[in-house]
Amino acid sequence: MKIAFVLNKFPLLSETFILNQITGLIDLGHEVDIYANQIGDISKIHPDVDKYHLLKRTFYIGRPKNRIGKLSKIIVLLITKFFLNPIVFLKSINITKYGDLASNLVLFYATGYLVGKEAKYDIIHCHFGPNGLKSAFLRDIGVISGKLISTFHGYDITNYLEEKGERVYDPLFKLGDLFLPISESWKIRLEKLGCTKKILVHRMGIDCNKFTFSVHENPNNDRIRIVSIARLVEKKGIEYGIRAVAKLLIKKSNITYTIVGDGLLRENLEILIDELGIGEQVNLVGWKHQEEVVSILKDSDLMLAPSITSKNGDCEGVPVVLMEAMAMGLVIVSTQHSGIPELVKDGITGFLVPEKDVESLAERMEYLINHPTIRLGMGKAGRKQVEENYNINKLNYQLAGIYEALL
Repeated sequence: MKIAFVLNKFPLLSETFILNQITGLIDLGHEVDIYANQIGDISKIHPDVDKYHLLKRTFYIGRPKNRIGKLSKIIVLLITKFFLNPIVFLKSINITKYGDLASNLVLFYATGYLVGKEAKYDIIHCHFGPNGLKSAFLRDIGVISGKLISTFHGYDITNYLEEKGERVYDPLFKLGDLFLPISESWKIRLEKLGCTKKILVHRMGIDCNKFTFSVHENPNNDRIRIVSIARLVEKKGIEYGIRAVAKLLIKKSNITYTIVGDGLLRENLEILIDELGIGEQVNLVGWKHQEEVVSILKDSDLMLAPSITSKNGDCEGVPVVLMEAMAMGLVIVSTQHSGIPELVKDGITGFLVPEKDVESLAERMEYLINHPTIRLGMGKAGRKQVEENYNINKLNYQLAGIYEALL
């Protein structure tokens, strides 16, 4: 099959779950192209991007960021591309039919990139709802073809709706062919929004072979290493993780807390750590390559994921990093948030507490620190859960089957 993936940014270290789908489908013998709105962070690139020569397969169809770039691009497109197919360019600015995506020239720029290309695919797989909507319009305009699938993850079905209204996806529900929410909770949400076409839950997954299970034995609790891996944004709830660890440190001084990731809230979190006087035990170490992440997980005792619903309604999907940690035998302490309870079974593979409940986060971590044999049992149960339900190799076979059934 010939497959197009439509993404926000590429490459992006924080979206290995999408990369795993792309490389898995290539391994299965399918031809994959990538269309991204913007280039991602190329200062740190996952090794598979080079291994599979993915940048050669990637095309950037987003709108220029600055005003001068936008104006110059319009002039270039009018001079070099408009004559190739004036009709599709005029369709792309049909505000009555395509709304904001036409009025802000998002469709016009994308049309300029696509016109004249052989953008004919068996499958157009869009990650995140807005890309599904954009691709549905581009297919309707006539510059790309193929069965249209949209995967919904988190922000696209939460705070995006707060910004754009709950009817924003109505055209996508009408024009799209299949919808793949990553959790049962998002399937229910799509149904409530009025999606009457076929909806299948298709989970994100990991390569279990890259995350080897190990027994995290620390019977004497000589040093307890807690880890969080997340973008430093509100919905990740890292502030509450830091506060919980600060409470824990009052009773147990042999704890270190490593926070892997970066983002807009880094400075705020550094100030909080300083105010709580826990700078020697809590470290913000920035983003790491997957090999570095694996090493950190191997050397840790607990994974803390204090996710919350942000003020603008933004929610998690099902954090892939929790799958990685569970595959390696780490016990999870997290929150009753979004699709997390579908992965982390409370009392079986970890503990879940209410959002923002610092006391409960600290209490659950303390309990696990005091009961290493329970940690071991939960760690084994977590590995089994990931192998059975979140194994990317199984999921990619399923995804190929979903494509074939749609065709």
